[in-house]
Amino acid sequence: MSSYLVGQVRPSQLLWTYGPGALIDLPNLSVLTMGLDRWNPDRCPPIEEARLLAAVRRVLGPQVERLRMPPFLREDGVDPMSAEGKIGVPVRPFPRWLRCVKCGLLAEYDSGLFDIKANPYRPEQTHFVHSNCEKGKNADAVPARFLLACRNGHLDDFPWHWFVHGGPSECKGTLRFFERGASLQTENLWVKCDTCDAARSLVHAFGREAQDNLPACRGRHPHLNQYEECGEDPRTILLGATNGWFPITLSVLAIPLERDQLGQLILDGWEYFSDAESAEEIKVIVKTLVKSGSLPGIDKWDHRDIWKAVEDRKEGRSGTTVISEGDIKDPEWDVLTSDDPPTDWPHFLSSKTETPEGYRDRLASVLLLERLREVNALIGYTRVEAPEESTDPDERPPMADLSRNKPDWIPASEVHGEGIFIRFDENAVAEWEKQKAVQARSQKLEAGHRGWRNARGLDPDEGYPGIRYAMLHTFAHLLIRELALECGYNAASIRERIYAKSDSESPMAGVLLYTAAADSDGTLGGLVELGKPENLGRLIEQALDRATVCSSDPLCSEHNPGVDRSLHSAACHACTFVAETSCERGNRYLDRALLVKTFEVSDTAFFAGNGGSNG
Repeated sequence: MSSYLVGQVRPSQLLWTYGPGALIDLPNLSVLTMGLDRWNPDRCPPIEEARLLAAVRRVLGPQVERLRMPPFLREDGVDPMSAEGKIGVPVRPFPRWLRCVKCGLLAEYDSGLFDIKANPYRPEQTHFVHSNCEKGKNADAVPARFLLACRNGHLDDFPWHWFVHGGPSECKGTLRFFERGASLQTENLWVKCDTCDAARSLVHAFGREAQDNLPACRGRHPHLNQYEECGEDPRTILLGATNGWFPITLSVLAIPLERDQLGQLILDGWEYFSDAESAEEIKVIVKTLVKSGSLPGIDKWDHRDIWKAVEDRKEGRSGTTVISEGDIKDPEWDVLTSDDPPTDWPHFLSSKTETPEGYRDRLASVLLLERLREVNALIGYTRVEAPEESTDPDERPPMADLSRNKPDWIPASEVHGEGIFIRFDENAVAEWEKQKAVQARSQKLEAGHRGWRNARGLDPDEGYPGIRYAMLHTFAHLLIRELALECGYNAASIRERIYAKSDSESPMAGVLLYTAAADSDGTLGGLVELGKPENLGRLIEQALDRATVCSSDPLCSEHNPGVDRSLHSAACHACTFVAETSCERGNRYLDRALLVKTFEVSDTAFFAGNGGSNG
């Protein structure tokens, strides 16, 4: 099939929603994003972030050389027939089976029964038609909305012939899709063979009956054009279902790792400078970088000084030569809690401010981040079941590959924004953790954690983040909800980053709330303004006040996670939950009783005696 535009999505959506192996349900047809080996990396601008690249290499291997943005058209109004107009991500029609909306004919798109009507100037109007439909010429043909998927990440067309005939059959008659009854429930959706009159309702493709009516998984990866052995039972999913593709991503905040700005720029852009042999080569490289905007800030330095810094790094005389293999958040914590945090860097601009009055016995410091950058990388995906929080591959569904061979680059995105970092007083948190009532509350939450993991066949003794994390996480959610009411940002554009560790040598207790949106929503300055002490103290007090009583009380406050094997205690959509794109744990490990007094508990509140109705 010839190549032409069939639709548009945001580049960031190719990480979170429509990455390799995912289905894109366009207005008139459905397509599948192909693997990275089919992408043109020359059209994908590189992103420099050394810490994230090191983290990706630990998962995918040392052959990963670059992080790259998905390709995108730089200008509107480009001729779609030109080379520039064909920039994009390769896709293919999927599922292969189409249904005529008038006669119900069900067949593959390449069977010769359907034709594609392309419109390069209005790509959203591209669609398939049943040219010889007996009920109307050029009747629209739409994708058959049933697919097969399995836990190993495989995806396949629904086996229509097998399903209708109850297994392998020599009958190759044409199939018809039709409806019986007034509703569109699955028991009213039928498929019939025109030749042998065999018919079956799609209700038999779901639930316990599905194992008897569906073939074994063929191990198909349509985005890679390959098959592999698979022992999982396939299950029927609907086109557009949220369990069809779950991304596995890594993210870091761009923080300075060098003592001087030039050294940081060299570190960020080392891929550009590593092969340089002279100052004159550096001069050419810098001109290219300035023109492309790939390394902001490099134009402030003379090419001779840059060459000297490059020489120092090659000979091991620079401050930072190896990116730490430790936890991604450890270096971020060190920078955020530094006595002298960076105040004027290309991607990191911060300023200290006073801790709100009335909370100085609980909060140690507040840092306003007037400029920050978050970089995300897509490393794989799962189907049917979402990946768990653990990074242990044994504790999550198998991660499907993005390309046929080990990739030498992976898609990434960067977003810019602002934020507020709140550091909790370590002594106050440690004393609170030792309280018997708090430990009893922790046991109740851990009971839910163990039951939740047991139900999913995971080790119940692993993965519990601790009561410190639950308290900090709940505080972040309450403050996100309050900030969204005041700052004018979309609530889903405010994200959290929790720093929680009870290690006696290097404890952490802090939350970072930041805006990191792919568009201008995230750079308006409103969040930093609300981080100032006269505003932040009022917002914390309002957040704690709202949390004392939930509209779902007493059910919310009395919720026992050990009974229903859930991962939250006194928390629900009415009081604590936020958009899942904002939460790093999918609205899990939350309990407002750890912060304020509730109907059920009054002795576990960290902020008891600080502001609001708890004063």
